[in-house]
Amino acid sequence: MTVIDISPSVMQFLLAFIVVAPLLGALAALLPAPPGLKGKNPDQAVLRHGVTVTGAVLVAAIVLAAGFDHDHPATMQATTDISWIPALDVRIHLGIDGISLPLLVLTALLTFLCALYSYFKLPAGPSPKAFVALVLVLESGTLATFAVLDLLLFFLAFEMVLIPMYFLIARWGGDQRQAAAWKFILYTLLGSVVMLLGLLLIGLKSGTFDMVALATDNGRGLTTSVQVIAVLAIGLGLAVKTPMWPLHSWLPDAHTAAPTVGSVLLAGVLLKMGTYGFVRILLPVAPDGMRTFAPYLAAFAVVGIVYGSLACLALARTGAKGDLKRLIAYSSVGHMGFVLLGIATMTPTGVNGALFANIAHGLITGLLFFLVGAIKDRYGTADLDTLAGATGAALYGRAPRLGALLAFAAVASLGLPGLAGFWGEMLTLFGAYSPAEGLSRPAFRTFMAIGAFGTLLTAAYMLIVVRRVCMGEHAPHSRLSPEEQAPQTTDGPEPSGAAGSQPSGSAGPRTATTPQLADIHPYEAVAWTPLAALTVVAGLWPAVLLGLTDPAVQQLLAGGKS
Repeated sequence: MTVIDISPSVMQFLLAFIVVAPLLGALAALLPAPPGLKGKNPDQAVLRHGVTVTGAVLVAAIVLAAGFDHDHPATMQATTDISWIPALDVRIHLGIDGISLPLLVLTALLTFLCALYSYFKLPAGPSPKAFVALVLVLESGTLATFAVLDLLLFFLAFEMVLIPMYFLIARWGGDQRQAAAWKFILYTLLGSVVMLLGLLLIGLKSGTFDMVALATDNGRGLTTSVQVIAVLAIGLGLAVKTPMWPLHSWLPDAHTAAPTVGSVLLAGVLLKMGTYGFVRILLPVAPDGMRTFAPYLAAFAVVGIVYGSLACLALARTGAKGDLKRLIAYSSVGHMGFVLLGIATMTPTGVNGALFANIAHGLITGLLFFLVGAIKDRYGTADLDTLAGATGAALYGRAPRLGALLAFAAVASLGLPGLAGFWGEMLTLFGAYSPAEGLSRPAFRTFMAIGAFGTLLTAAYMLIVVRRVCMGEHAPHSRLSPEEQAPQTTDGPEPSGAAGSQPSGSAGPRTATTPQLADIHPYEAVAWTPLAALTVVAGLWPAVLLGLTDPAVQQLLAGGKS
């Protein structure tokens, strides 16, 4: 069943267009604008160009999804297979199935929303031309990662995103941006070198780099020792990008320093590339090697879940001077731990849960970083103690719509039933309860219990954030003087209403010295509403997504057999 009937040749063109158009758009962004398109402000012209290109890619992705045959989501569709380097049997092989299609659409959507947001709120930094070009190159590399079906092309696309993200952090980021950018690039490059060796090992030992042929062979052409070495090498590179504990330490620094749109793209799409590689390559190509390492992968995953939650609790406590962006970054370590746990179960239930959690995390954490960026713009800081200061930084009283949306995103992130975050975690835990044959059931049930405990910790720190930032902290018996109680900002101008009395709805009367903050601007509403709406839709109708992924996962785990 398709929503609209599209010929195979048009589907091929659409997929190729989605991958190539952002790259061509990046080149065009660096060229002088035609006289008729310059307008009064050349900077705005190039930002309009970014919105136009990413919008066209999003439209093409939606049309591609509408033309996708939902009755056969396990079949590769819109395929292009052209010989590129005959001597190495490297081919330009593109295609999508029920696993890659949702990630493709998510990437196109988030990049468009980031381009739209940047049109109105460009981060401080060098030329807008370079900014738009880097965002488009980043989009092209990410989309290519989810669309290519050749191991070497996968590696090239996987690496293509590193340089643009490095410059987005280093040139448009905040405090400590240079150190954060270097940490990001060094971690990911070192992991990628090891990953390339594993990919070459698989290709040379099996005689092909074609991912479809390798998945169909299901590891029968590779010895167990080769599979173990390949999983260790490739898994290390993928684990850095995911990121898996203890290879995660680059992520909080990168998120804290990155501009708002950089954080959205990093959390929303770049982290998904690592887990996608586990599902697309390691599970079907090296099942024996994955079975060997699955318990260790699950153990690292649940440690990451608990570690990320405890780090968030430490940042959220009063007096810790925790950065809200850093807290959301550590929450990603925990959420991606659930994704890795689902993959480690090697069951359809667990892998489907991992894929669902991937999409949910992209929607919810993308929205959270948008909101935290907006709060930082308004207050001049993301310091939790400042935002929750006793003098009245409560969002509910100052910017009620912004506060309500932050609370919505927080409860979605903690896995409230009825929202997208619930289903991925639940299915992952179900998969851990009954792992694949050959895996220790007592061990995985222990991992399940630890993961379930992690959901309680997630709820704890998210509710603390909502209480402190949205409601403010009431200290009627405080012995501090009014001057000591006033929040202090260190990374920006004094926030609107940072001094004075409590806002409406908090302890103490309002005075003229505590004006309202700007609530949600129209351009912010346009950029954020799709993410909030899809979070609700995915939570209420999970079958829409699971109907795509489940047949493809079943076939992938069965070695290409339906």
